[in-house]
Amino acid sequence: MTNLETPSNDFEVSVLIPAKNEAENIPSLVTEIHQSLHQHVTFEVVLVNDGSTDETARVFTETCESLNVPAQLISTEQSVGQSTALYIAGHNARAKWLVTIDGDGQNDPADIPNMVSEANLLQGSSDFCIAGYRHKRKDTPWKRFQSRIANRVRNWFLNDGVPDTGCGLKLIPKSTWVKLPYFNHMHRYLPALIKRIGGDIRVVPVAHRDRTAGVSKYTAWNRVWVGIVDMFAVKWLIARTKHPVIKQHTHINTEQKNNAA
Repeated sequence: MTNLETPSNDFEVSVLIPAKNEAENIPSLVTEIHQSLHQHVTFEVVLVNDGSTDETARVFTETCESLNVPAQLISTEQSVGQSTALYIAGHNARAKWLVTIDGDGQNDPADIPNMVSEANLLQGSSDFCIAGYRHKRKDTPWKRFQSRIANRVRNWFLNDGVPDTGCGLKLIPKSTWVKLPYFNHMHRYLPALIKRIGGDIRVVPVAHRDRTAGVSKYTAWNRVWVGIVDMFAVKWLIARTKHPVIKQHTHINTEQKNNAA
């Protein structure tokens, strides 16, 4: 694990990037994050280098240093997958709001300020998720068809109210993030998991771009079967959740010192 020099203060936004062999995409992605945020909010970038065998870690470090971007680089010895990488990044983040973004450059960082504005409207909510919706996807017709069916099935089964849970762009308070149960592939069910604890869900349209370098780490095969198991697991969690209404909460003798010998 490599630590980049960062200020000791907290930030408004931590941008979380899971990245596996994305060396060709990371410099432009970090540059765009800096251009989109530096005049609006204080921020850091937290990249989990997920067992990469290329120069992802080096180019990330060099780009952050050249732009003077506060950052954390966390490298895993072996690939742990997107959910675990995000879990690690989220728990090491130092901002009040966490923004997840894919490392392939297909999400546009220019959408983040709008998500922050939407989050400001929800300041009265302790738990919430601003979920991106790729209304004009730049994927193959076959991939778009698969996602459309998967999203409809998931929404019918879990009723999370999100048309595109596979979109990497999401904004979640750090205080909400630490309440969520961890399991592999959890990143696909963040809205449902947040709604489970009584959180508000907001959907905002975001841009989607062609991948210009590297290769996708997902196939129809590795999405479908684990997705079926995970949906039932999330449904079970929802069914077992209780939301108690506190009738009374009294502090007794909280200022009295114990003078016993």
